[in-house]
Amino acid sequence: MTPVPAERRSTWQRILLELERSKKHLKSPLTSLGGVLVSAKRKLEHRHTVRLRIKAARDGYAASPISRLKDSFMLVRIIGNDLEPRHRKGQSYDNARFILDNEPAFPDCEKFWIVNRITDPEEEARIIGLLESRNQDFHRIPFDLDAYRQIPWNMDELATGLFRSSDSVRMAEPNAARYETHIRRGKNLYVMNNNGARNTALEIARGRAKWLMPWDGNSYLTLSAYQQIRAAIGENPHFHYVVVPMARIVDNALLLDAAFKPQASEEPQIIFRTDTTELFDENYPYGRRPKVEMLWRLGVPGQWDRFRDDRWDFPRRPLSPTAGLFQNAGWVARLDSGRSHLEIGKAGFLARWSSRDEAIIDMLDRCDARAVSARLDPSRLAFYDEDALTAASRKDADLQRHLRICADQALTRGPFSVTDKTGTAPSGDPHDYFQPAPYWWPDPHKPGGLPFVWRDGQRAPGTTMYEAGSEAYDRTRLQRLLDDTTVLALAATVLGERHYAGHAAGLVRTWFIDPATRMNPHMRYAQVRFGHDDNEGNGQGIIELKDLYFFLDAVRLIERAGVLDASEGEAFRSWLGSYRQWLDTAPAAVAASKRLNNHGVFFDLQRASIAAFLGESATLAGIGRRARERLTDQIAPDGSLPRELSRTRPRHYTLFTLQGWTTLARVQSSVGDDIWQHRAGGGPGLVRALRWLAANIDSHHTTPMDAIDPHRLWPLLLDLAHHDPEAAIPNAEAQTVTPVFHPDEGIAPFWMWRRA
Repeated sequence: MTPVPAERRSTWQRILLELERSKKHLKSPLTSLGGVLVSAKRKLEHRHTVRLRIKAARDGYAASPISRLKDSFMLVRIIGNDLEPRHRKGQSYDNARFILDNEPAFPDCEKFWIVNRITDPEEEARIIGLLESRNQDFHRIPFDLDAYRQIPWNMDELATGLFRSSDSVRMAEPNAARYETHIRRGKNLYVMNNNGARNTALEIARGRAKWLMPWDGNSYLTLSAYQQIRAAIGENPHFHYVVVPMARIVDNALLLDAAFKPQASEEPQIIFRTDTTELFDENYPYGRRPKVEMLWRLGVPGQWDRFRDDRWDFPRRPLSPTAGLFQNAGWVARLDSGRSHLEIGKAGFLARWSSRDEAIIDMLDRCDARAVSARLDPSRLAFYDEDALTAASRKDADLQRHLRICADQALTRGPFSVTDKTGTAPSGDPHDYFQPAPYWWPDPHKPGGLPFVWRDGQRAPGTTMYEAGSEAYDRTRLQRLLDDTTVLALAATVLGERHYAGHAAGLVRTWFIDPATRMNPHMRYAQVRFGHDDNEGNGQGIIELKDLYFFLDAVRLIERAGVLDASEGEAFRSWLGSYRQWLDTAPAAVAASKRLNNHGVFFDLQRASIAAFLGESATLAGIGRRARERLTDQIAPDGSLPRELSRTRPRHYTLFTLQGWTTLARVQSSVGDDIWQHRAGGGPGLVRALRWLAANIDSHHTTPMDAIDPHRLWPLLLDLAHHDPEAAIPNAEAQTVTPVFHPDEGIAPFWMWRRA
């Protein structure tokens, strides 16, 4: 056949020829006309396969053993958690009661219930009491708080770059909500257990009836709807599945009208013939199409075919070998959720998505808070180890002697107050903490030196602790308060001498309680860069209270000694609560919480220490999540800390930041939250960072200003040995124990008595 000359080809001829030439190069067929043709061909082939499959099922049904079974049904309803604001609290109970009060008995149908991981013990007891009072058969799947506590955050994608925590804080809704639900995926799977409970329902019903109905707890059948389903099955028993479309009901009372038949077009319930083997995929959590996944596999068409997959969703599984072997029959009502505005129209559909994500996050955050609360005792030490202090009081003569020397020196100092400084904060209030930023200097080229300019690693006059000129500011005074109070409290505990605790109590009163001398509960003027931000700190100065974690243990110890009375303890907690509120709301503090270097770590440490002292379990749970995100942002796959290595003092800042990390992990472990072993995607984590430190810190290029005390390594290397027993620990000479380091090194006084 003679080829058609190019100038005489029709448009369609040119298109088809081009498609033929480029067919082997097409990477995404569905984006081209050729792909559309291929897709259409596949659909035709699938329809043909389904027709053959249905014919074979029809022809073979009479000879199959299943045909000899009488049509019988087992309706298993699954009662799950109320999710506010998606549902009204108590709605599951109310709907179960409505069913028990109004749904008729159905011929040849056994009814059964599953109580599925209700997290609220009182609500679970109420539901079980209702079922027992009505003589209902049910199976309880318990919510186990200890099992829940072991479920990790789903943060593997953080390591691969699919998500970055630094991006997540800038995400616009609803992307942020999808991210938040995704990282809680494993927790969602356990608590909601949608498909796990459905499979349990199939297991319970299989063998007890020919037709198995693993339905949601809010499903309601009228007698006429049941009769329609049964009639359809009687006419076409060869189908393996029955798809029962659902109608959303905003007023349950409508169902009491025998003639009521709503438009049923929502995501259906499914009936399984007892000889089917398909199970629901338990990897699909609530909110991410747990039942739709089954509809996809069975080839049931619907609006769910247009659902968009997110990049982190599981690849859709192939069609089931029994795909297409279903019939549509009857209808089922979905009882009122208590949120009628979420059930009506397109606006309700869109609102359901966002409220569902919000409800999932809220429910799981409350579970996390419960898991922490079960281990949280605000009176218990969070950093120091109770047993280690008791053991130290009976031995460690050298350390006791060193402790006594430090405590006796502390007796000669103080009390300290922010009102003692010779300078004044930009506010003019002597009760405001004030400290210039250490690396910011007057600009010699500007009149008055304003605005100040940055010189990384070079401290401006008066900003170095204990030096001449530092008395104009508060940093030295604050550190004396934190260190001396702690040393005195440890001495009172280990040496058993009450007078040390008495002096420590005076330090606490003066700085935090006495109206004449106490500090205002904020850090607005910490690390002021003159000429910037209206001469207020930008949040980085919050790090100057980084040692609050061991100071709060000291307060616990002196309270035990009885040298602070109840009213003073309450006044101290009031101050701490006000400061906590400032940390949570002040723009500079919020910015500090999001920094991806040592400032962010020490912010979390400070906030976690306050939460442990005040008994704030929800905050501790949230910090555990945030810490895991931050680990991935701060620690490279090889274990290094790139942001700290880029500084003029890389070794110092690497050690300093890791001290913050290990201390935060220690505080979180006091409430059962194990950050030590967390690794996103098997990649970066705290233990890997400690391994990198052990292997590289001595060989890393340094500057003269980055000279470090080699003994600083030892607390970190001991942590590595404890959490990675196979790790090789270098620098044996560092085993000489130094009990007290300079505060800039981030190591608590008498750190060897810390928690493991």
